[in-house]
Amino acid sequence: MTASAVVLFAHPAEEGSRTGALMARRVEAMTSVTVRRLYDLYPDFDVHVQREKEVWDTADVIVLQHPFHWYSCPSLLREYLDVVLEHGWAYGKNGSALTGKSLQSVITTGGVESAYSASGHNKFTMTELLRPFEATANLCGMSYEPPLILHNANHVSSEVREDFLNAYENRLSSLLARHSAVAGKVA
Repeated sequence: MTASAVVLFAHPAEEGSRTGALMARRVEAMTSVTVRRLYDLYPDFDVHVQREKEVWDTADVIVLQHPFHWYSCPSLLREYLDVVLEHGWAYGKNGSALTGKSLQSVITTGGVESAYSASGHNKFTMTELLRPFEATANLCGMSYEPPLILHNANHVSSEVREDFLNAYENRLSSLLARHSAVAGKVA
């Protein structure tokens, strides 16, 4: 059985994005990867919960790809997670729909990496700041994969950007292979 991934791309200004849009286009070309541009799908923030649950049901890997906004994600992704991850479906009593799936954060920041440390400008590490996403995965029985973060995204060299794009593709390929192997053993 071939595993699949869905990338929830949440960028409120995709047309002005130097890196985020490029990342989405790059992984969209991969086999078994679907990119959902949330701001195109839900410009009014009226998320179609049942449709999105069906998307999650068919995927083995869920990627949250977004710029880092106010120490979290853009507001539409926050709303999306709030309404789609329902009690009794994603977690809680009889809520096991996401058990065994992988949750991957792929994030761009405007700041340099050193800004995200105890002694840096932001006073917290990215690991600390991303704990709510890790906690969400844990609550839903998902595996939270180590996040991929491109710091200073608007100012990196084309070589650094290309290396990050390759790392993103490699991570997705690895996760898909891992899920396909597990599905093969179960079948």
